[in-house]
Order: sequence, then C-alpha cells, then structure tokens
Amino acid sequence: MRLPVLDGKIVIKVTHIVTGLAPGGAEKMLAQVVTGSDSQQITSEVISLTKSGDVGEHIRAAGICVKALGMRPQAPNPWLVVRLARWLRESRPDMVQTWMYHADLVGSLAARLAAVPVVWGIHHSNLDPVYNKRRTLRVARLCAQLSRRLPARIVCCSESTRRVHIRIGYAAEKMQVIPNGFDLTQFRPRAGAGQWLRDELGLSPDAPLIGMAARFHPLKDHSNFVSAAARLHATHPEVNFLLCGEGTSWKNPQLAGWIAEAGLRDKFHLLGHRKDMPLIYAALSIATSASRGEAFPLAVGEAMACGTPCVVTDVGDSALLVGDTGRVVPAEDPIALALAWQNLLECGAERRLQLGLAARRRIQQQFSLPAIVERYQQLYLSLAEETPVSVGVSREAALPG
Repeated sequence: MRLPVLDGKIVIKVTHIVTGLAPGGAEKMLAQVVTGSDSQQITSEVISLTKSGDVGEHIRAAGICVKALGMRPQAPNPWLVVRLARWLRESRPDMVQTWMYHADLVGSLAARLAAVPVVWGIHHSNLDPVYNKRRTLRVARLCAQLSRRLPARIVCCSESTRRVHIRIGYAAEKMQVIPNGFDLTQFRPRAGAGQWLRDELGLSPDAPLIGMAARFHPLKDHSNFVSAAARLHATHPEVNFLLCGEGTSWKNPQLAGWIAEAGLRDKFHLLGHRKDMPLIYAALSIATSASRGEAFPLAVGEAMACGTPCVVTDVGDSALLVGDTGRVVPAEDPIALALAWQNLLECGAERRLQLGLAARRRIQQQFSLPAIVERYQQLYLSLAEETPVSVGVSREAALPG
C-alpha cells in the first residue's frame, strides 16, 4: 500500500469527532493530540457534535480547523448524521478518531456512510447507574454491541477502562490502552507559586494548603473531601482547603452547605473554573482526588508534573499513576483520606518536596505528552497502511508529481 509521501514522510489526515468541547479530561487530551502531532506527518481537523466551546477555541487558535454540528443532546436529529457524513466526504480524511460514547456512535455511523475507517476513544471507567445518565449507559451498551462491526480500533485511556468495557461486551481484540499524557513544559514546579496563591487567599506564607481540581459532579465526591477536611481540622486546625473546577463556587448551595455544616467556612477557598492551573498545582502542599470513579485522572498527573505530592482514591488507574510518590486510599472513606493527608503533613516539608520531585520524574518517565502523542500517531499510521485505497483520501492522487 502506497501512502502519500512528502519530503520523505508519510502524510495522512485525521478527523477527530468529539461529543463537545467544553473543558474536560478527554477534551483536553484531544486538544493536546491535535496540537502536539507532527504536522508534517499528520494533518488534523476537529468536529464537535454540539458546540465548539473553550477547548475548541484553543484548538482553533493553533491553526486547526474546528467545526460544530450543533446537535442538541436532548433532541438528537438523525439528519445531522447525514450532514456529518457529507462533511467527511467533502473533507476526505484517511480516518476518523472519535472521543467518548456519543461521538463513538454518531461518528462511526457517519464514517460508515462516508466509507472512512474509524477509531473509537473511551475515557470512562465507571458505569454505575447511580452516577451516570440512563442515555449515556444505553449508548455505551449499544456501542458494545456494535464494537465488532464499526471501529477498526478502540483506544482506552486506562487499563481499568479496558477491563470495564470488555466486561459489558466490547471487542477485546480491538482494544489498546493509550494513557493520558502531560505537558512537562506547562506543568512544572514554579518558585514563588506558593507565596503568590497564599497572598491571593489572604493566608500566611507557611499555611498548609490541600486542594482538589475537579468539576462538581457526584463521581468527583466533593462530599468525601469536605468530610475528610472536617476530620483533619480537628487535629490540624492550621490547614486550609482549596477547591477549583466548574461548579465549585460559593454560589453552589449544596457544596456551600456541606462546608457550613462542617464549620469550615473560613478554612475553605472555592475558586471555580481557573485558567492558571499550573500555578495552583505548584502552590499546593498536597493535591487530592477524592473520586468515586475515574479512568485516568488528568488533574492528578498535572499536579504530579508540578512537583506536588498527591493523595488519591483507589479508582480507575489512579494508583498506577501515583505509584509510590503519594498515598492511595479507598474511595468513599473520609477517615482514610484524612489520615493520608495527616501522614503527608507530619512527614515534613522536605519529605513532601522529595515525593513531589519523584512524582514529576514518574510523569516524565512514563506519561510525558510527546511520547503519548507519538503513540496516537503510530496508531494512525499503522491503520492507514491497512486501509484500502478506496476508503478515505485517494492516496495515489495525493502523491506529489
């Protein structure tokens, strides 16, 4: 199979289809893949089934085409699948990469109509009906039934994701794990970050600060974090607590109520959505994930890359990510979470510094962004070599000369 070659390099086009482009783990990883790929080898475009969102604007600013189909989640329109297929025929990519369940389903149907091979992306590992919408679970199970027919490959962002989806019937032979990657140039230790953040919050320079970055959602279990904070406060009243992410503001009556009931109104700092997360991670004494469910948590890896030790619940691949550089506790156990915080606080600032540096080395050695992007590129190149000429771009026509 001859592929288009320019200056000695194979050149292919990949269209990425995602459910939406609001800030989130999968959306951020998509942005990193398309902006970090070798543009001399892989050309990219992005289609959101709904709106382009903040992540879409970031991708567009990097010079990559972003389109929004305008699909409404509450009222799916099958004719939009036809429009999406028409867009693919006009764009003529070599392959489609979809991100998350709804995009896996809709994107692969459109790709089938346009005769383009598709790679699914799964970024979820908790299918508990208590924490997931019924529509989402129906789509996930329908994708399981179609997984042997529609996708050429299925990329899971974590080993736990792969196991969970094999159990509900996804085609195991098509699955491979490509974990999330982290930009070590953006997320890094920063001298003075601790002082800067404590000044903003009106804290003393040596005030211990434990934080969690997560949107307000039942799976993130902010209630667990607040309960653990109340227990730690009983023995370490000098500690302050920080929450940031969509919905984590004092305007959230449920979250504010939990904090008030714990008597910690003056110890909590709710920052909502922030765009300066590298500075915030670097300023924390301890970063935390208190989740009931995760696949491969970006917030934890980003904090580790910033040199901050982490305490995480044992869900998804969180324990694999942290290794021996932090602490791992059971989910929904605020006593264990508080004791892990206490252990890291009492081991002293110097030991936390050593753990933080070890955490950054672990990210550098196993989860650096360039290495992860390269794995996506190699997947696309290997699939392109297997693709018949009749599918996607006419490669012979694309050859120079």
